[in-house]
Amino acid sequence: MRAWLLGLSLLAAATTAAPLPPGYAGLDYTPPAAGSYRLPPLGQAADGPVLDEQGRPATLHQVFGGQAVLLGFIYTHCSDANGCPLATHVLMQVHRRARRDPALRGRLRLVSLSFDPERDTAAVMRAYRQALLGQRGAEDWRFLTTADEASLAPLLRAYGQYVQRDPGDGEDISHTLRVYLIDPQRRIRNIYSAAFLDADLLLNDLRTVLARRGEDEAAPVPDTPPIDLLAHARHPPLGLPPVPEPADNLLTAEKIALGRRLFFDRRLSLNGTLSCAMCHVPAQGFTSHELKTAVGIEGRSVRRNTPTVLNSAYLTRVFHDGRDDSLEQQVWGPLLARNEMGMPSVGTVLRRLRGLPGYPAAFRRAFPERGLTMETLGMALASYQRTLIAGDSPFDRWYYGHDEQALDPAARRGFRLFTSKAGCGACHTIGKDHALFTDDSLRNTGIGYRAAMGGAARTRVQLAPGVFTEVDAATLASVGEPPPADLGYYEITQDPADRWKYKVPGLRNVALTAPYMHDGSLATLAEVVAFYNAGGVPNENLDPLIHPLGLSQAEQADLVAFLEALTSPQVAALVRDAEAAPVGDFGVPGPRAVTAAR
Repeated sequence: MRAWLLGLSLLAAATTAAPLPPGYAGLDYTPPAAGSYRLPPLGQAADGPVLDEQGRPATLHQVFGGQAVLLGFIYTHCSDANGCPLATHVLMQVHRRARRDPALRGRLRLVSLSFDPERDTAAVMRAYRQALLGQRGAEDWRFLTTADEASLAPLLRAYGQYVQRDPGDGEDISHTLRVYLIDPQRRIRNIYSAAFLDADLLLNDLRTVLARRGEDEAAPVPDTPPIDLLAHARHPPLGLPPVPEPADNLLTAEKIALGRRLFFDRRLSLNGTLSCAMCHVPAQGFTSHELKTAVGIEGRSVRRNTPTVLNSAYLTRVFHDGRDDSLEQQVWGPLLARNEMGMPSVGTVLRRLRGLPGYPAAFRRAFPERGLTMETLGMALASYQRTLIAGDSPFDRWYYGHDEQALDPAARRGFRLFTSKAGCGACHTIGKDHALFTDDSLRNTGIGYRAAMGGAARTRVQLAPGVFTEVDAATLASVGEPPPADLGYYEITQDPADRWKYKVPGLRNVALTAPYMHDGSLATLAEVVAFYNAGGVPNENLDPLIHPLGLSQAEQADLVAFLEALTSPQVAALVRDAEAAPVGDFGVPGPRAVTAAR
């Protein structure tokens, strides 16, 4: 094992690393100057009982004192380089630099609170601090734990901190990485994920909050109740049409709540390890950024990329090959697929749900005349998915809202290319009063043909977080099973003319849903634009609309700018709602929804 790890380390050192999180690699842009912007309060920071490093009881607010605080939830055994070690690394940088900064010295407290109280006792947290800091920093960086899981749970819920022990021995813990900036009035002023956790940003934000303290003390703390998903679906944002509702499955609050719970429940998979949300990860645009193609239970390969469920309410064809035509039918595909959630039969799914506390009663509330059946299970999950709509993008505010300042010049140029020279609008359609950016047709672009004919000569393989290498096809074939054949829509119709046809996806929020194409083979929007600019991959069934475009590099960049302008602000609210979704038995507080459980 040691020899294998040494070999892997040497191989990784010889490869070119993909971009690391800013906390390790640094920012690729200059952050705004401290004090040149404002950070409005996001809500009140919650309080609760904790134990200090000596095992003495205290409250979180007592530990905060009257200082600005950076609060991070960690556990000391975390082995994910982009998880707790990243948070600790960044806080260490802040700690060192703040002690030399007159504007911050003595005004900042760092707090690391364990969400693993069983192993992270007060003595363990004390030893952890000493290993990091020696005897220094006892007051300006506090390492806390709680007496037990029951004391911890209310704090996790209040801060929206998802935590769940992985099946098996429970050594590993799935969690979202978050660090909270809290002002001296105990108000949350910013929340940082891995993508934004950088010492330069944190220090500028701290200086901004402290410099504007008097000005901001009277700022109201907003009341941010959970999003009303039913009202959201009934009143679509700008740029989207009314949500279609089947006559036999009109939306109700009870159906939506039930479907939301089902979406995040791992027990719908055969071995209780995989939920819908573990492939359709909310914080990753309801898809998965890390994987070209999905991975099912027990690591089984799934041959296609995970499509987003955002705006799936409007689909008339479902799945990459368009084999289903409603969300109610679609849910049974992944539930019963051996390489996805692995349930052996409809009856097995229904028997399991009937045996889980709360589900039978919830189905009776949502479907009073039917209860739990094959059809109502599909209806409940479909009802939740129909609420995941997101519009009101910069494009919508410019095009439909007639706000001339909403779209920057590059995106406007990209729009003109999109609807003219590039020809994108022929398939990714835009209407007079709304735009779904898809005609739901099936097209052959050559991506499937290229894979069937042997694919690329070399494949990019991830060795570790942020570490990649290029492996030739022969080497890859010698260590793994060959990729399964994929003929697209032909598998549904058996018509040779339908070989390698796949559904035209909608483009709303496309900047959030990398990688791209049905097989995840294109990593960035720039690669997608370059692929179409080159005319796809020629083959006998290539769609006649696919041809070389003759776009310059500047024009391609403008197209990417337009695609990035299709990102909706509603996605953040839908993600926050998803992160608060309860799982586990009804009436029993459960862990937060899976958002980044890898």
